[in-house]
Amino acid sequence: MDSSSDSNSMAAGSGTESVTRTAIGTAVERGLPSTIADLCALVRIPSVSWAAFNREQVAASADAVARLVRDLNVFDSVQVVQAGIPGSTELGQPAILASRPARNGRPTVLLYAHHDVQPPGKTEDWESDPFTPTVRGDRLYGRGAADDKAGVMAHVASVRALVAAVGTDFDLGLAFFIEGEEEFGSRSFATFLDENREALRADVIVVADSNNWDIHTPAITTALRGNVTLRLTVRTLAHASHSGMFGGAVPDAMLATIKLLASLYNDDGSVAVSGLTSIDVPTPDYSEEQLRAETGLLPGVAPIGHGSILSRIWSQPALTVTGIDAPTVDNASNTLTPAVTVRISTRIAPGQSAVQAAAALQTHLREQAPFGAQVEIDDVDTGEPFLVDTSGWAVTEARQAMTDAWGVPPVDIGVGGSIPFIADLVRVFPSAQILVTGVEDPDSRAHSPNESLHLGVFKRAVLSEAFLLGSLNERAGY
Repeated sequence: MDSSSDSNSMAAGSGTESVTRTAIGTAVERGLPSTIADLCALVRIPSVSWAAFNREQVAASADAVARLVRDLNVFDSVQVVQAGIPGSTELGQPAILASRPARNGRPTVLLYAHHDVQPPGKTEDWESDPFTPTVRGDRLYGRGAADDKAGVMAHVASVRALVAAVGTDFDLGLAFFIEGEEEFGSRSFATFLDENREALRADVIVVADSNNWDIHTPAITTALRGNVTLRLTVRTLAHASHSGMFGGAVPDAMLATIKLLASLYNDDGSVAVSGLTSIDVPTPDYSEEQLRAETGLLPGVAPIGHGSILSRIWSQPALTVTGIDAPTVDNASNTLTPAVTVRISTRIAPGQSAVQAAAALQTHLREQAPFGAQVEIDDVDTGEPFLVDTSGWAVTEARQAMTDAWGVPPVDIGVGGSIPFIADLVRVFPSAQILVTGVEDPDSRAHSPNESLHLGVFKRAVLSEAFLLGSLNERAGY
């Protein structure tokens, strides 16, 4: 395991803070084996929250996390809670809610992560079973090993270290919210916040669900793209017809779909949908060579888009066709396909309304449908983008904690992915300072086969958060 920046690299302090930091560093180091063992136990639970998967596994994961949180012995209440999905009679997936009040003028910190995971995909694409945690070199492999069960365990381990350093009778207010359906759109999130507003109320919210710059450099995420996803069905025929008898005169749905999807892109691969906006923000240096190394871009395949590479990922819209329902190659017959359905995922730049972006995308699809093809759009989901206010005292405290834990200061980054529920957090808790941190690195491959967690990064992420909690526990009159 990489230990180039460990508890011995912490910045020098004075008095009680210095003693506490030393004790926290020792506790993180000593507790790391059991922390990793607990993480492995969580990875073994296939807690995929998508509708087609077994909800009982998500419930089992919630129960396992609840036991870990209860065993901290610092919360007045630990519950497994479900909230309703707006517009439906269905309940969302189970989440863990825990809280304890602040005392003596200390702030309250809400620690967020999620215990649900993405589907594993094809088992043959994995080098080891996706739900059998496996260590190879410095990395722990398995679905959820990074995204985001490592975030769950970073919270648990940081509180364990605080308790080891100062005992259970500390003044810092704490709340845990470990969600169970982040990978399925957080559909009950808004209801959950509204129903549990007081238990979740906090001065600082730490969202442990993002990335670091590399395995040696921490990061604070300051910009997140939003998202619009929808299902598009294109129809041209009332029924299938013989392609030899009528091909060349009758447009089939596949032809219409291909032409319609192509209209979404400019020649350089950037998005060609009128009404989707970009923002102009400075970006760190990031070469095409680094992009190729981190993404597996094949030799001879060129990157798409324009502007700096990171601006394409952080501050411009992107559009991906993530699924197609059509006859498979094995089942292909010589027929004109009457209908094709696709799933479209659009990432929108910070500063744009998700509702406006969804309207622009739907307008484009309807207006650009070729040959008069019928277009149906449903199952629309939206998530707002987010820009973090970095001027508050909590960000300053977090920067110092990361610098002490990693030995180098953090980099401010944007993320091309989306965490839409942050907009709900801002709506419900407008005065709270939000910190978006993470346990991942560019090689973690979250959502992909062979997802992994770098164990050195994980250790330093735990140490950073533990230092932050220790500092805030000493902070009065915030």
